[in-house]
Amino acid sequence: MYDVRSRFLADTVATAGPSRLLTMLYDRMVLDVERAEAALLAGDRVEATNQLSHAQDIVAELIGSLDAEAWDGGPGLLSIYTFLLSELLESSMTGSVERTAGCRAIITPLRDAWHEAAAAAAAPAAVPTQRTASFGAETGASTGLGVLGVG
Repeated sequence: MYDVRSRFLADTVATAGPSRLLTMLYDRMVLDVERAEAALLAGDRVEATNQLSHAQDIVAELIGSLDAEAWDGGPGLLSIYTFLLSELLESSMTGSVERTAGCRAIITPLRDAWHEAAAAAAAPAAVPTQRTASFGAETGASTGLGVLGVG
């Protein structure tokens, strides 16, 4: 059966830019880990495992799409992702609420940082204002020409 919500979500993902996709992945990963933590506290290991598995899939996707050589912070971020994947797997296998909370404590600041970076990248660049050049300032005359000498 046709599910409107699924179609809307698919369209949103298909039309999102790279920074929006990244922030969407992080938002979902935080949600998955929060749900897993709640499920573990409620004693529902099956639900916790499902949520942690989805978070693992997201981290694996982030690892696969990261070009660690493209920037100075790439190798460090790859190390964080690798550690996080290991911890998510261990949390899933052991059912540890503490480990799951630790994963959330790693993911949340990363998500916030990526949201800030995406917002900064989307902000319009400052447009320089046109100033008039002051040629012949010694006489107080102004030609009315712009900065580059054009009106």
